[in-house]
Amino acid sequence: MSNGAEPATAVDADTGPALGAEFDTPERQDWERLVDRVLERTGRGRDSLVTTTDDGIDLHPLYTADDADGTDDTAPSAGFPGLPPFVRGARPDGAVLAGWDVRARHDGRDPAAVNEAVLADLDGGVTSLWLRVGEDGLPVSALGEALREVRLDLAPVVLDAGADYEAAGRALLAAHRAQGVPDTEVAGNLGADPIGLRARTGGEGKAGDVTAAASLTAELARRHPRLATLVADGLPYHGAGGSDAQEIGAAVATAVAYLRALADAGLDVADAAARIEFRLAATTDQFGTIAKFRAARRVWARVTEASGAPEAAMRQHAVTSPAMLTRRDPEVNLLRTTVACFAAGTGGADAVTVLPFDSALGALGTLGQPDQFSRRLARNTQAILLEESRLAAVIDPAGGSWYVEARTDALAHAAWDEFTAIERAGGIEAELESGALAERLAHTRRARAHRIATRQDAITGVSEFPNLAEPPSSRSHPPEQATAGGLPTVRYAEDFERLRDRSDAHLARHGSRPAVFLATLGPLAQHTARTGFATNLFQAGGIEPVEPGGARGAEATTAELVGAFAASGTTVACLCGSDTAYAESADEVASALRDAGATSVLLAGRPGTAGSSDSSDSTDSTAVTGHVYTGCDALAVLTGILDTLGVAP
Repeated sequence: MSNGAEPATAVDADTGPALGAEFDTPERQDWERLVDRVLERTGRGRDSLVTTTDDGIDLHPLYTADDADGTDDTAPSAGFPGLPPFVRGARPDGAVLAGWDVRARHDGRDPAAVNEAVLADLDGGVTSLWLRVGEDGLPVSALGEALREVRLDLAPVVLDAGADYEAAGRALLAAHRAQGVPDTEVAGNLGADPIGLRARTGGEGKAGDVTAAASLTAELARRHPRLATLVADGLPYHGAGGSDAQEIGAAVATAVAYLRALADAGLDVADAAARIEFRLAATTDQFGTIAKFRAARRVWARVTEASGAPEAAMRQHAVTSPAMLTRRDPEVNLLRTTVACFAAGTGGADAVTVLPFDSALGALGTLGQPDQFSRRLARNTQAILLEESRLAAVIDPAGGSWYVEARTDALAHAAWDEFTAIERAGGIEAELESGALAERLAHTRRARAHRIATRQDAITGVSEFPNLAEPPSSRSHPPEQATAGGLPTVRYAEDFERLRDRSDAHLARHGSRPAVFLATLGPLAQHTARTGFATNLFQAGGIEPVEPGGARGAEATTAELVGAFAASGTTVACLCGSDTAYAESADEVASALRDAGATSVLLAGRPGTAGSSDSSDSTDSTAVTGHVYTGCDALAVLTGILDTLGVAP
């Protein structure tokens, strides 16, 4: 600088520029003052920025170092990777050397087709297999054929065989012997989970006999030191609508029941814990999923510490949530599973299964199986995150985030409370028998269903931004409910999708979709926002919005609106305009539409909305039969419209 002035940013020859050195150190109060200034314009307070999870955990808009130590002064440190409490990962080297285990699921019944798909997956980067065997899957006798040419010493197999776990497990071990794999090198998991099976189906007897599964484990443990035999599956509880803490608590309670049975069968705690793998869902809640896998390890570490085996880390298998997948606009599922896989890997899961984007479209069997293309995208999702994004190159990449650490701690406490509540009630089997756990899951499910119905929780492509031009799927649909006696199986989008199904059936029968006439009040600039809102909402129910037409930007008269309504062929109308337009003409137009045969006249806006000082003059008119607005029960509104229009359920 020619005038000799010092540069604005201080520079040290050894450390480089001290960025921001010319600014005062900000304090939290400075941020709060700025936020309050913005919120004053909307009439809201700082509490409006706080959201609450299904587990009652408040999520704040800002986290600092003061929040990093958790919810109380006694919260333990996250520690180091590979050391108790294993919050930062079960292995000291994380997934840096080889990445996490990329595990592909196969549900087919035809052994030749399964074998072809398995070999394609392995050639495409999959490192382990998850096979459904027995009822609704491969016949046990066909397991060897399905694994033809699979190097079982390189690709571990995890079974999902339900009540047939022993027969399937012995068939899998026979396949290993046929390949000459030494007993000491056999890995994978036989997948015995009698408690999870009972949760899904309500069945009892041998399927729910924990003692039999423990006896099989004890028998095999002596010859197969690397083989796991049991799964503590959280998916039945997640699939029934449970929260993260409820899922973790139930899975840990299941594992504790297995620990007790294994101890009775003669295994020490450390060896018994090594035979159990946990299966948990990964969702589009990115930070919630990261915290979930970290918190689950901490809860299990507390259990094993109390049981005398503090070095026994949780083995985790993450599965992208079946509940979050949609049948409508299914390609959006690619984005959902990518976020979920990212979060599971970042959270330290040992193995990850990305379900193909079309998994929700078909029933079990050849017709409903994901095709070669969707399987390829599923495994390539993981390949991109591992090989191109280098996500596993850093151990615990979310560690040190004040938000993640605080949320991990809060979730661990909530999950521990759920686990101990189950234990106090007599254990997981007693809770399933009494129905107490099912009722807690139902309470969470109902709360989520309300948020979805009111579109507080958006489902892109279904409840928000639907595509009415999307052709209906030609695949058969699997049942949404489990067999009688088991926990229900839900998908978040299913209620809105049922409305779309009604619309599709109506289209097939009558050649047109059910429709709502949009009576636009005032010039385009004054009604476009509410018209767009109403259009998006009605399309979520498969309902075609019909606008009056005419010159773009021109203001339609009441007579023109009535004429366009009569030509639309529907009996439901919705007024869309500004508050001023409502005050001036909503009552007149609504009354004219009712006289013209409208059985229902809705208004886009909250009850009492108007531009004049008298907020009750137009929108509370007896001619207006209902309102649509942000936060309304969209599901109820759309169902009511379809019923009014005579669309068959």
